[in-house]
Amino acid sequence: MAHGYPGIGLRIQKLTGVQEYTECMKETPAGMKINFDEQNMTKWEVLMDGPEGSVYAGGHFKLEIIFPNEYPFKPPVVSFRTKIYHPNVSNDDKGSMCLGLLRPDEWKPPNKVVAVLRLIQSLMVEPNIDDAIEPSIGNEYKENRKEFEKNAKDWVKRYAK
Repeated sequence: MAHGYPGIGLRIQKLTGVQEYTECMKETPAGMKINFDEQNMTKWEVLMDGPEGSVYAGGHFKLEIIFPNEYPFKPPVVSFRTKIYHPNVSNDDKGSMCLGLLRPDEWKPPNKVVAVLRLIQSLMVEPNIDDAIEPSIGNEYKENRKEFEKNAKDWVKRYAK
């Protein structure tokens, strides 16, 4: 509790969350919708359409964004709640994202969630195989693009409808 005032951290956190949410509402990337519970500004749900022109087009994905108490000095944690066949998203039930911008050593307080959302969209169009959290999918993407596309589209049909 900063300066001995109980609850000041919570008020700052809520103000930061409201401000961040307001900015996101103005600049939400196309094909995305953001939901949150006003009682818990630290957890957002993002509904995202698979980007047109990608193997994920036609799919509907749910992401979760958790803001740590130290936000904006520490990055939010972003995870896919919908299973996705992607080299930069873990294949387990966590759906963790491997995203340079979200690494604690690369995150800067001026960074905005809307920039993270745009980066996720661009990664869905063009994965970063040099930073794969799922190396086997990264290798498949690099060495057998047709097989990768087939698998990714199968997962969209199975999980993202």
